[in-house]
Amino acid sequence: MNSFEMHPVTYAGLAGLLVGTAIGDAIGLPREGLSRRRAMRLFGPAPLEHRLLFGRGMFSDDTEHACMTAQALLAHSDNPAKFARSLAWRLRGWFLSLPPGIGMGTAKACMKLLSGWPANRSGVCSAGNGPAMRAPIIGAVLADRPDLMREMARASTRLTHTDSRAEEGAYVIAAAAAHAAAGEIDAENFFEQVLPQIQGQQLKQYLAAARQQLAAGASPAEFATEMGMGIGISGYINHTVPAAIFCWLRYRGDFRRSVEEAVLLGGDSDTVGAIVGALAGASAGLEGIPAQWIKGLFEWPRTVDWIKNLARQLAEGKAANAPRLFWPGVLLRNMLLLMIVLAHGLRRLLPPY
Repeated sequence: MNSFEMHPVTYAGLAGLLVGTAIGDAIGLPREGLSRRRAMRLFGPAPLEHRLLFGRGMFSDDTEHACMTAQALLAHSDNPAKFARSLAWRLRGWFLSLPPGIGMGTAKACMKLLSGWPANRSGVCSAGNGPAMRAPIIGAVLADRPDLMREMARASTRLTHTDSRAEEGAYVIAAAAAHAAAGEIDAENFFEQVLPQIQGQQLKQYLAAARQQLAAGASPAEFATEMGMGIGISGYINHTVPAAIFCWLRYRGDFRRSVEEAVLLGGDSDTVGAIVGALAGASAGLEGIPAQWIKGLFEWPRTVDWIKNLARQLAEGKAANAPRLFWPGVLLRNMLLLMIVLAHGLRRLLPPY
């Protein structure tokens, strides 16, 4: 069996991953929950630009989870139990800031955390996408320590989701990010490394199909249709993970195309876009992300500069200098995003259908 040639990740890779997460999330957010056909009628085909607020974009919980995971790794990158406890405290504060669009499984787990449940018992039986949102940064940071990477991905998953499918899905995304951070992307090497590690038959079947469809030169839309996801990618992790892996490998080296094709699949477009953005950004770096997409982000207090600073401190391992957040500002920002999301919801009541 071939193995990845792992190397410690650089600042460029970490910054590309975290900013790429934010970009994929923001590009996909206006289309979130829409079928592929309806999203196309409302927003049009590629090339895609920010469409949330007058040509500007904001990100959702996908990026926030990636940043919180990065902060927890900065505090404890070699101890899964301490890492999970650090992430649990961040999730408590995040939940109290009233984030819009939180997944049901993650919401239940956060309520358990706030009720006093410890980090090792707060998870709920769910196979949602929450763990996959947090997995790329774990894989990239621990790319040269694969055993610890899997333990940390497991700890992150069980914090909110106890279903074995969620754990395996998070592992696949972490392994993909480790592969992306290692440099050149070899699709066959990736599948040969990952597929034997998967026990769940459905996920293994979907990943094997992705491997075959990639070799045949299929498009993401053709792959999704073949897998029964032609209307859109659901919030089920066994749907999201193969779709994200396919888009990342199909257009490896092309950040814009990878993200656009992922978002155009419809359904949970912000999460799929965020994961693909993370994987593509880890290998492309900041310079590979379209400058107009970065400039179009309308975010505070987690600004692009704040995210870059977090990546820099993580690359240098300087926990004492970790960037802080103005938490009252997070609450105000979430209230603004909620109003924007509600306005988009009202817009969806109108044609074109």
